[in-house]
Amino acid sequence: MGQPAQTSEPQESLTVRDNRTGKVYTIPIQDNAIPATAFKEIKAPRKPGERAENETQKGLRVQDKGFLNTAVIQSQITYIDGEAGVLRYRGYPIEQLAEKSSHLESAYLLIYGSLPTRSQYAHFEKEILRHGVLHSDAEGFFRSFRYDAHPMSMLTSAFAMLGSYYSEANPSLQGQRLYTQGNKESLEVMDRQIYRIIGKATTLAAMAYRVRQGRDFVTPPVGLSYTGSFLYQMDHLSEENYVPNPVLEKALDVLFLIHADHELNASCTTVLQTGSSLVDPYSAIAAGCASLYGPLHGGANEAVIRMLISIGKPENVPAFIEAVKRREKTLSGFGHRVYKTSDPRSFIVRKTADEVFKVTGKDELLETAMALHDAAMKDEYFIKRKLAPNVDFCSGLIYRAMGFPLDFFPVLFAVPRVVGWLAHWRQMMLQDGGVKIWRPRQVYVGESKRDYVPVDERVPVEGLKQTPSVVEHGGITKRTMLASFKGKAKL
Repeated sequence: MGQPAQTSEPQESLTVRDNRTGKVYTIPIQDNAIPATAFKEIKAPRKPGERAENETQKGLRVQDKGFLNTAVIQSQITYIDGEAGVLRYRGYPIEQLAEKSSHLESAYLLIYGSLPTRSQYAHFEKEILRHGVLHSDAEGFFRSFRYDAHPMSMLTSAFAMLGSYYSEANPSLQGQRLYTQGNKESLEVMDRQIYRIIGKATTLAAMAYRVRQGRDFVTPPVGLSYTGSFLYQMDHLSEENYVPNPVLEKALDVLFLIHADHELNASCTTVLQTGSSLVDPYSAIAAGCASLYGPLHGGANEAVIRMLISIGKPENVPAFIEAVKRREKTLSGFGHRVYKTSDPRSFIVRKTADEVFKVTGKDELLETAMALHDAAMKDEYFIKRKLAPNVDFCSGLIYRAMGFPLDFFPVLFAVPRVVGWLAHWRQMMLQDGGVKIWRPRQVYVGESKRDYVPVDERVPVEGLKQTPSVVEHGGITKRTMLASFKGKAKL
């Protein structure tokens, strides 16, 4: 806790002088971080005329729009050095894991902290695949969606739906310490939900895909890998002894592995924010899906393809580059919120793309993509802004070459990311000191106290953003508005 400084300060500390009061405070530094609550001790009397809502006498607040430099948890899972282009799962470089590991082995690593032995992995894989089958009622659930429903809407809803099947997994029904005790019984309940969610993630995604294709659903097969089973569930019709192409199966496994976790990104933070209320993990995962659905997060590789389609041929790249500089166009697939150099996953994806294209043939947009890549990497405008290719630049081309529709790309992101979400959720449930509900502060800049005004005495406040929009109506609503009926005046 920050306190007024004494004569000698410990070395690992921050000295802060409040120029409003002249007081000096010493704030401890641990793991190169300071506790934000220490600033609550830095108080000052309210100045004449200052808004009471500033709460100056209650201590300083730390304002960080977008969490640009706020650490909300201590974690042992994933390390990112954006300046050096480093990504490690539990200390293991992503490059080594992509070359030597598999998605499920890396899932074990992320969740439990170490690489499994042969017998440990066999048990984990068996449990994941065993839990891939869904209740038969799920078919009716998916059939209730329109034929053109977005697959991410279906997937998000489906994870929430799953929670209704497992009352034993709900802390609201079984007690709020269901997942936080850390004893054998609690861990068994937690692990069963982990098996279920990872195992059923591919099944739910495949069902969403087949709704869009107008096909019957497929029961998860026996004897295939995690990604092999996923491809089977999406593509199998009536072929005998159907086995997915091994190159595509391996490519999807690599893509799943490198997308499994990426520290506290928007969707992972959403899972933890939701999970901090001690809600069931299915609801927390559904919230993560909703966050990932946004175009600033899970829709980035889809945006790359749409950008390349809009560019067309390689000879159109120079004009597009100039339009980007004039801020008339958006450059997708370059730059990253964390990485200030090349995204280490992008090199893995490019190598994987080469293997896929040998089987599928080169995508017609590949030459345009490479022309854009080369032009941007040589242009001083993008070099100064450290806009290097990220993982989304080539992954979209791989998914397109494999025949996936554009709106399914976020689903292919969400399915593997479930692993990372669960790893961080589990870590938070088992952290020392228990779980505190996440309740960030705000800086209130609205009106001070004012008295209610009777409706006939009010002065109209009008203008953009200050009044509800007038929307156009059509069809039944429009005709009803023109009709006569009892009670119409109240509508």
